Amino acid sequence: MRCLVTGTAGFIGFHLAKRLLEQGHEVMGVDGMTPYYDVKLKENRHALLARHNGFSAHICMLEDAENVRAAFESFSPELVFHLAAQAGVRYSLENPRAYIDSNVIGSFNILELCRELRPRHLLIASTSSVYGASTDFPLAETDRSDHPLTVYAATKKSVETLAHSYAHLWDMPITIFRFFSAYGPWGRPDMALFKFVQNILAGRPIDVYNHGNMERDFTYVSDLVEAIVRLGDRIPTRGGDATGVDTDSSSPVGPYRVVNIGGGHPVSLLRFIEEIENTLGRKAERNYMDMQPGDVPRTEASTEYLKALIGYLPETPTAVGVGEFVRWYREYYRA
Repeated sequence: MRCLVTGTAGFIGFHLAKRLLEQGHEVMGVDGMTPYYDVKLKENRHALLARHNGFSAHICMLEDAENVRAAFESFSPELVFHLAAQAGVRYSLENPRAYIDSNVIGSFNILELCRELRPRHLLIASTSSVYGASTDFPLAETDRSDHPLTVYAATKKSVETLAHSYAHLWDMPITIFRFFSAYGPWGRPDMALFKFVQNILAGRPIDVYNHGNMERDFTYVSDLVEAIVRLGDRIPTRGGDATGVDTDSSSPVGPYRVVNIGGGHPVSLLRFIEEIENTLGRKAERNYMDMQPGDVPRTEASTEYLKALIGYLPETPTAVGVGEFVRWYREYYRA
């Protein structure tokens, strides 16, 4: 099928586009190549995708409605995977406007084009950050998520709500998926794993927030992509999914659902660091720090709904995923 993927020069969008191309689909990538982090890394991701005959790239910002329209109209996508966004929880404290422009206005442009051009299914990336400081674990799709702690999370929740209105008003099949701590090869330089490996190899200390008293439901990127691809085939209907699980979040008034993508097995931050040290064969010098504003001590995904929908759950152990990242990092940076 013709699959339009926003954010193909980004971490997860790159891996998703690569998987779709390997399966024989045509992929148009839409990306703004923003300088939030190393643009060369983004260009190299696109260069790998360009080795596939089925890949084409359209470079533009999502806020540029007419430029995005040109991509949609020239390609006529059957599936749209909207992953592009201004990423990073902590950066949203410094530059909140970037999140409104990219995440809210950009997503509105995608919704409008899908309303006009009617792809079979629109899938939109959200985040576990929308759950805010909830301590009711595991975090379920049916839990309240209207108290986000950061501008980043607030913009993602705004898009979820806006998408539901489009699904209801115009009968647009939309799936929202909430990521839980994605990691893996080709990851972003602002992510913890990247910074930990970079600093340990350089002999610099690593910053360990909340003095290490944190747990994350780490999700390896290949597992995450597998779930996204399977959800692409599971198109929501106005009647709901009728999965029989308590966490079924399908809307009663439109073809819309929200799905967690996580394994439901939190790992402590200190254990994660130990796995990095074991893989590198080096000990980290640790700089223990207080919790950062907007951060949370724990995440854990409820997985029943995802399993009921696609019969699959992320399962790669962090020791394996960390090893794959380190292997890529050493090769890419000749470290």
